[in-house]
Amino acid sequence: MPLAVIRRLLPDFGTTYGPPSDGPFPAVLILHGSEGAFSGWSHRTAAILVASGYLAYPHGYSKGGNAWNAGSIEDVELTRTVDALASLRDFSACDGRIAIYGVSRGAEHALLVASMMARHGLAPLPDAVACLAAPDAVCGAFDARSYRDPGDPGWQAWDAARRAWLWNGTSNGLLPTSPIPVEAYPGPLFLAAGLDDRTWSPEMTRRLETRRKDASLPVEAHYYQGEGHLPGSDGENNHHSLLLNFLDHSLASQPQPQP
Repeated sequence: MPLAVIRRLLPDFGTTYGPPSDGPFPAVLILHGSEGAFSGWSHRTAAILVASGYLAYPHGYSKGGNAWNAGSIEDVELTRTVDALASLRDFSACDGRIAIYGVSRGAEHALLVASMMARHGLAPLPDAVACLAAPDAVCGAFDARSYRDPGDPGWQAWDAARRAWLWNGTSNGLLPTSPIPVEAYPGPLFLAAGLDDRTWSPEMTRRLETRRKDASLPVEAHYYQGEGHLPGSDGENNHHSLLLNFLDHSLASQPQPQP
């Protein structure tokens, strides 16, 4: 049986996954959460996207870590993700259309990259952005080595004095508790949240949706009854169906690159 998923190297960045034909294909850059780059969850998401005809690149941005340790999200340079987007757009297996999809801290990352690119006049912008369990404000740094479950000895909330994100080497404009400037990004935005999320309140997603609507910007929002921070089996199937429908119509509306 021939391979249904082909691994291709994106030079200077890492592994992409795509359908077995030469393509080119529309692409999705996937941003993991605090589980880190080595957990494999974003690669699993990549396989799901490939099954629907997309080229998928799981962008590992957490610092340090290994298969047993998630590493940290601290002083992460967002412009490297901008560079990854440009490299993926120019990749031979990509047809020039590209979306970003992030979950949890990856959703925060996706919103910040798209918004900061727009604010700084960097083009081309992502053709679409999709988020599951996104915050509406910048969060502090996360380090898996010191993480404890709430109630455990030594548990503490994230430290607002430590910065998660940098833009060209500085955290100015990215300070914890600052609202994420989602009004800056003009393209289509997909938001989803579980109504039983105990990690980040679904009200954060509702506020993002309201701000987009108040600014007359495109937004598609979904709220999953009975689901937590990450959906269960049936909830995940529903979420992926909605996500793929959004990607299909959002990327299909973009002009094809000229030869």
